[in-house]
Amino acid sequence: MKQSKFFAVISRMKYINRWSLMRNTINENISEHSLEVAFIAHALALIRNKRFGGNVDPERCALLAMYHDTTEIITGDLPTPIKYYSREIKGAYDEIEKKAEKTLLSYLPDDLREYYEPLFSPTEEEKELWKIVKGADKLSALIKCIEERKMGNSDFASAEKSTLENVRKMGLPEVDVFLDEFIPAYYLTLDEQA
Repeated sequence: MKQSKFFAVISRMKYINRWSLMRNTINENISEHSLEVAFIAHALALIRNKRFGGNVDPERCALLAMYHDTTEIITGDLPTPIKYYSREIKGAYDEIEKKAEKTLLSYLPDDLREYYEPLFSPTEEEKELWKIVKGADKLSALIKCIEERKMGNSDFASAEKSTLENVRKMGLPEVDVFLDEFIPAYYLTLDEQA
């Protein structure tokens, strides 16, 4: 039986820090981030179904969110201002990301690969789920900005403002609900949350 290194490589997500261009009070790695995105994506899917007549699979959203940044094990976390600096850079990064996906998938046994492939790239049927994951990803970034500012780190002030603007522009009603109903609690202290 051939040995697989897929999960050994995936476990290295905990070594890839996010927000590398920013001074961080507390470092956040992509493993922690992915779990938070999974929690939020699951909630967003439930909100869509319960309040907006949606019919999406919350568990599938959570699973997609768990894997949404796995390619960064190979590529690293390219800061947003760099990734979107120009169309050429974004195109090159997308190509690198595709190669990283293929590399990670090649670490799986052949009989399991087809089940993991859709966790790395959106299929046509799951594009709507990926929008929810993207919303959860942006909400997680906003939460990081709020937490850093609460700890006195003003380096995140403009990032918080621009991230909030980008979240509102998404036009996803479930994201707006999360903003209104859940985000305010992140501004509270632990005693105030109790």
